[in-house]
Amino acid sequence: MRIGELVRRTGVSERLLRYYEEQGLLKPERRPSGYRDYTEAHVETVRRIRCLLAAGLRTSTIATVLPCLETNGERLAPTCPDVVGRLRRERERIERAMADLRESREALDVVIEAAQL
Repeated sequence: MRIGELVRRTGVSERLLRYYEEQGLLKPERRPSGYRDYTEAHVETVRRIRCLLAAGLRTSTIATVLPCLETNGERLAPTCPDVVGRLRRERERIERAMADLRESREALDVVIEAAQL
């Protein structure tokens, strides 16, 4: 399938699909004409990428864990033993970022409250 069909099937813009390719997340075949050729497997790969991005993972992390994930029912499941440790480290990174954001919000609350006095 051509890129326009992949856009229609996944809801992801052509620009983002090309970005995923630049990041090594998506690897379409090239026709002799230079056009990208996508398969049904690419539709699933884009869905997995979107799921992992929504979970807060960076594209560099996704590039390393994506080959080690498979769909288990409606969930992604790791297939390589070292992936779980990597995902746990990413979760810890997200937890730290959330704590920093909570502190920032609390500091803003103090400033906002002071303006209302």
